[in-house]
Amino acid sequence: MTSIALFTLTTTDPGDLGPLRTVLADKGCAPEDIVAVIGKTEGNGCVNDFSRGLSAAVWEPRLPAGAVTVFSGGTEGVLSPHVNLFVRDERDHPGFDRGLVAAAGRTRVLQPHEIGREAQLDAVTETVGTLRAELGVSPGDIHLVVVKCPLLTSDKIAEIRSRGEVPVCTDTYESMARSRAASALGVAAALGECDRPRALRALAGAEPVHSARASTSAGAELADCHIMLIAESAAVSNPLRAVHGSMADALDLAAVTALLDRIRAQGGAVRQIFAKAEADPSGTVRGLRHTMSTDSDLHSTRHARAAVGGLLSALKGDGAVYVSGGAEHQGPPGGGSIAIIYELPRPDEDGMP
Repeated sequence: MTSIALFTLTTTDPGDLGPLRTVLADKGCAPEDIVAVIGKTEGNGCVNDFSRGLSAAVWEPRLPAGAVTVFSGGTEGVLSPHVNLFVRDERDHPGFDRGLVAAAGRTRVLQPHEIGREAQLDAVTETVGTLRAELGVSPGDIHLVVVKCPLLTSDKIAEIRSRGEVPVCTDTYESMARSRAASALGVAAALGECDRPRALRALAGAEPVHSARASTSAGAELADCHIMLIAESAAVSNPLRAVHGSMADALDLAAVTALLDRIRAQGGAVRQIFAKAEADPSGTVRGLRHTMSTDSDLHSTRHARAAVGGLLSALKGDGAVYVSGGAEHQGPPGGGSIAIIYELPRPDEDGMP
């Protein structure tokens, strides 16, 4: 059981290790305490985003073997490049009857022809199940599952064809969506949001299924899936808590404020927001036409991140918000899953935890 603390620190560039030095030198943490590094980098968030790979290359050699990195490219608009460090917290927090826990792991390496398909879905389901068992929590205790998954490059597509196999698609950008979808449905199956047959039908486009707790993104910098699971547990004591839900569309302020109202009712302070965003596939938002999917200069995911990032940054009060584009099966179409981590006051501050 891993009780955690969360540190959100801005970065000056994709290779900036200043936040690591801050956590180790100023926060009293040891390198082996780091469970996961979840960050936003300033690249384009597409197939050729160099910033994700650079961040992974500089961070991973400095982390313990069991830790994972998830770097999501794209800080359009007011979003600010930053990292979220989830660190083991062994301190005593008297007065709290539960707290936030985390576990991180990786799937097996996926073969190129498995990306976006049933094998990837099953690999994610299995790993999420293993992490849940490690934490000893029920599916209902889990608020967020962050996944970084592989995509298809031109070389991988050529390799698949050289073996006489068929790739899930031949467009590298589309492969990001296919991979995100398989991972999200793997999470949904693992958490009981749907059963495996229904998840497979959804993967084939035959049924509308989504997870309210999955946040998946794809990149060329890895061949397996990096997974971090966040849950609440009565087996630990710390001031962190989480809530989750779904935005119905990019303008769904009400869904977010409902979660924030729950936090305020407990006297809590928002520490971080994790959200998915996508251009509504219908081509409209609340009956009005949008141009996110017809812009030939910028991919729709970049528009969606900027739009949702502006809304959430205004509510949080700063731009260090984790907004990831491409929400296939992560919240309803055109919307996205959302999870908020918050901190309760110490009992001696207001008389209640």
